[in-house]
Amino acid sequence: MFPERFSNLPAYAFPRLRALLDTHPAGGPVQHMTIGEPKHAFPDWVGDVLAQSVAEFGRYPPNNGTDELRAAIRDWIKRRYGVTVDAETDIMPLNGTREGLYNAAMALCPETKRGKQPVILTPNPFYQVYAVAAASVGAEAVFVPATAETGHLPDYEGLPAEVLDRTTLAYICSPANPQGAVASRDYWERLIALAEKHDFRILADECYSEIYRNEAPTGALQVARDMGADPERVVIFHSLSKRSNLPGLRSGFVAGGPECISRMQQLRNYSGAPLPLPIQRVSEKVWADEAHVIENRALYQEKFALADRILGNVPGYQSPEAGFFLWLPVNDGEEAALKLWTETGVRVLPGAYLSRDTAAGNPGKEYIRVALVASAQETEDGLTRLRDCLYD
Repeated sequence: MFPERFSNLPAYAFPRLRALLDTHPAGGPVQHMTIGEPKHAFPDWVGDVLAQSVAEFGRYPPNNGTDELRAAIRDWIKRRYGVTVDAETDIMPLNGTREGLYNAAMALCPETKRGKQPVILTPNPFYQVYAVAAASVGAEAVFVPATAETGHLPDYEGLPAEVLDRTTLAYICSPANPQGAVASRDYWERLIALAEKHDFRILADECYSEIYRNEAPTGALQVARDMGADPERVVIFHSLSKRSNLPGLRSGFVAGGPECISRMQQLRNYSGAPLPLPIQRVSEKVWADEAHVIENRALYQEKFALADRILGNVPGYQSPEAGFFLWLPVNDGEEAALKLWTETGVRVLPGAYLSRDTAAGNPGKEYIRVALVASAQETEDGLTRLRDCLYD
């Protein structure tokens, strides 16, 4: 006996990619441009902090995070967004944002709304944890296209009132994965007003917020506070994986209203695991330092410029505003990924693997996602081979 609620989940993106490509030999030197795993160096003092605190692996860590870590996160939110939050009640450190994005649905989605099955909204394409979170709580997942026509962000305002009235949670990723689109202040204001009108919460996945080209992306929490919205209306998620090139640290945080955070903390009391203390000690120092973030951002800006130079003449190419992915138009994503692999050895991800089929089709079918996480030299080589194979 197995639960039926997960029966309609497609194969996860990367096993699916291996099934597509790995029975074929590479057509050249292998270049991985699929997964969003940063390859830049993390701060060289991280190892020293970890070594100094290694004995604390012998202690159970506090469920809600150390006072020092929550204070460091509070101070970062204040510096970054100009918003004052309570380190005691409004913040919880996470084992990476995926833990929080999943458990937010578990902790915050009611069993019914207005006597009906609840709805969880998600952009399409999307980070796959959003869909499995909706399935886990028995909600109806409504996949809303985030296409070029909508600025690569979902148009939740265009949904029927009946759907919005059943909505309990709305996931939104800004900067967007995979398209790199950034929600403007106006977009946030309209979305928060919609959530206030129909009484749902916004789960703002902002883990790419520190990788941008020109202007720092506006944050959901700062707009909500400026609007005087319900303090429980917006919950934000951030991570050190992309900001600080520490994906293996599995360290992030969630911040929001005290009731939302309290419910997530209570769920963790029973079913979760806090970050080990040495990981928290490293995180305290990393959130407090901006110098390495500025250096990291400059490396990505160099690769944005490379992409513009190499692919700027490709019809439909859009230079990303932020994040570190390219969302490139092709006739068919699977065919393009297979051709690229067998002729050049470059691995990219078909866009359909990040999207869900709908009555209107799959919005990722005619795209590939390309990660700009390697060095500038490797990136230039990979993008040149990609261009020559798919677009010349």
